Amino acid sequence: MKHFLLVGASSAIAQTTKSTLLAKGYQVTQLSRNQSISDYELTDYLGTLPSIDTRFDGIVYFPGSINLKPFRSLKLEDFQSDFNIHVLGAVNVLKTYQSNLNEGASVVLISSVAATTGMPFHASVASVKAALEGFARSLAAEWAPKIRVNVVAPSLTLTPMAEKLTNSPEKIEAGAQRHPLKRLGNPSDLANAISFLLGDDSAWMTGQVLAVDGGMGNLKV
Repeated sequence: MKHFLLVGASSAIAQTTKSTLLAKGYQVTQLSRNQSISDYELTDYLGTLPSIDTRFDGIVYFPGSINLKPFRSLKLEDFQSDFNIHVLGAVNVLKTYQSNLNEGASVVLISSVAATTGMPFHASVASVKAALEGFARSLAAEWAPKIRVNVVAPSLTLTPMAEKLTNSPEKIEAGAQRHPLKRLGNPSDLANAISFLLGDDSAWMTGQVLAVDGGMGNLKV
């Protein structure tokens, strides 16, 4: 039975992913700063992470932020904070738990449509997500053929983190109309993609960025 480590497990997408994996009969270990759901005590993804003896068939790194500001309002500290959360946190997790991964394991990181699609007010998040995608491709090449590394790149999704962008019917409708599929994402859209990348159905995929974005990144309609 496959066993997966979900890091940043308190997010809506992480919890939906957990439910999806459990429904398939997989085992899940959760790591989160929210001690009510974490299987191990954790305070900081950049610090010393808890020792875990379990062997894993995959790791998903969920921590993120939505820091949307005009460039003139962004401080260097904003870029550094986002880089710490999105990139260095993932680096620390994978360095810490690389030895826990079974041969054939799958790593999934979470990027954004903004990494490759120019959008106003996304200078910080686009920068760090592009860095994350580059990191994932390099690591996929280095760890092949024993461990796969792939990325899911969503667009705007209906989660508590995105509440400021989706907290009214008018905002939801306006956001939906910017997507070719005319709706925003749901946590299940991302959970299904992550589950696919973790499982054997994607066994011949590595170094890929899977866009789950309602067509936002590639289509103009």
